[in-house]
Amino acid sequence: MRTYINPPETEWRELIKRPQLELDFLDGAVRNILHRVRKSGDDALRELTLQFDKVALTELMINDDEVNAASAMLPDSLKDAMKVAALNIESFHAQQRRESNTVETMPGVQCWRKAVPIERVGIYIPGGTAPLFSTVLMLGIPARLAGCREIILTTPPNSNGSVHPAILFAAQLVGITKIVKVGGAQAIGALAYGTQTIPAVYKIFGPGNQFVTRAKQMVMEDGVAIDIPAGPSEVLVFADESANPTFVAADLLSQAEHGEDSQVMLVASREDIIRAIQKEIDRLLPTLPRKEFAQKALIHSRAVTFDRLDKALRFINAYAPEHLIINRRDATDLADQINNAGSVFLGNYSPEAVGDYASGTNHTLPTNGYARAYAGISLESYLKYITFQRITEEGLRRIGPIVNELASAEALEGHRLAVEVRLRELTT
Repeated sequence: MRTYINPPETEWRELIKRPQLELDFLDGAVRNILHRVRKSGDDALRELTLQFDKVALTELMINDDEVNAASAMLPDSLKDAMKVAALNIESFHAQQRRESNTVETMPGVQCWRKAVPIERVGIYIPGGTAPLFSTVLMLGIPARLAGCREIILTTPPNSNGSVHPAILFAAQLVGITKIVKVGGAQAIGALAYGTQTIPAVYKIFGPGNQFVTRAKQMVMEDGVAIDIPAGPSEVLVFADESANPTFVAADLLSQAEHGEDSQVMLVASREDIIRAIQKEIDRLLPTLPRKEFAQKALIHSRAVTFDRLDKALRFINAYAPEHLIINRRDATDLADQINNAGSVFLGNYSPEAVGDYASGTNHTLPTNGYARAYAGISLESYLKYITFQRITEEGLRRIGPIVNELASAEALEGHRLAVEVRLRELTT
C-alpha cells in the first residue's frame, strides 16, 4: 500500500480512482459476448463456457438430483451456520415492509401506492475463484419475501462442470429451483434476452467482476432493469490510535482476497498508525490461502493520513466506499457525518466480514463510488410501486378548475378538455 500524507483536495480525484480495465477493450469484449448470446442462445452459452471456463456442458440447467445431493456433501456445522445466517437476513429484511396508506390530498381526491413484486428476476452469483453462497442468501431471501413469482439463478460451473454444493444448498434453503450453470457476461446476456433454456427476466441482481458489471450496464440500454452497479469489492477503514492494528489489517486483507481488482483504503490520523497496520498486513498476508489475489489488490490500494478530522470525513464521503469501517473511539459520533457509503461498521468488534455473512444486513452494495447515489439491496429492490387515485364528483369540482388553469398555461388543450367535459356534465 502506498502512503499519502495529508494530500491536498486537488489530488483526491486521482486517489479515489478504482482499478479498471481499459474501457475500449472491456466494452468491445462484453458487447461481443452479449451479441453472441442474443443471436445464438444456448449454443453461444456452451461455446462461451468452454472458452472461458474450460468446461464442455451438455445440460445448462441444474436438475433436482444435483440439488438434493448437495445437502449430503456439506458438513452439518456449515448447514446450521447457513440456516442461522438466513434467519438473521430474513428478520432484518422482513422489517422493511411498508404499509400502503391512502392520502386525501384535498376533499374528494384520494391517492395511494401499491407495492407489487417484480414477477421474474435473475440472480447472478459469482463462482470463479470463490463460491459466494452467501450471496444466494442475500439476494434470494428478499426476493422470496417480496413475492417474486419466478427466480432464476445463474452461476459459473467449476472445472468438472458442476456447481459448488454450498451454492445449491443455499438456493434450496431460500426456495430457488431454477439454477443455471453459466457465468460471466454471457450469463447476464442470457438473463436479459432469454435463450432456449433460460427465460428472460425483468430485473437482474448480483455482484460480479468488471465484465459482469459492464454487461449489466449494457443490457439496461435494451430495457432490462438492474439492481445497482456492484463490481469488484472494496473497503475503507478509518482508524485512530485506539484501533487494534491486527484487527484493521485483517479487515483490509478480507477484502483484498476477493480478487486482484478489489481495492482497500486506509485513512488514519497519524502515519505511525499506518506503519503499525502495515506491519500486521505483512505478517498476516502469508497465512492466507488466497494471498496471491490479496497481494495484487494491495498494489493499487492506498493509505492516507489527514491532520484534520473534517478533511478526513470529506475524503471518505468523496471516496464513497462500498464498505466503511470506522475503528475509532468516536465511531458512533462520526456515523452521522457519513453521507456516502454502502454499509458502515462501527468499532473494534464490528468486522465487515460479519455483515458479509450473518448479521442480517445485505452485502450486495454499490461499488466504485456509486454509493453517492445508490443504496444496497433491500426488500424494496424487488418491488415496484403503482400509484392509484380515485376522484369523486366533489373532488373534481374542486380540483378541475386548478387543472384547467395549469393545462391552459402549458397550451395542452386536450388535457383541459378532458377535465372540462366532465365539469360541464356536473353542472347540468
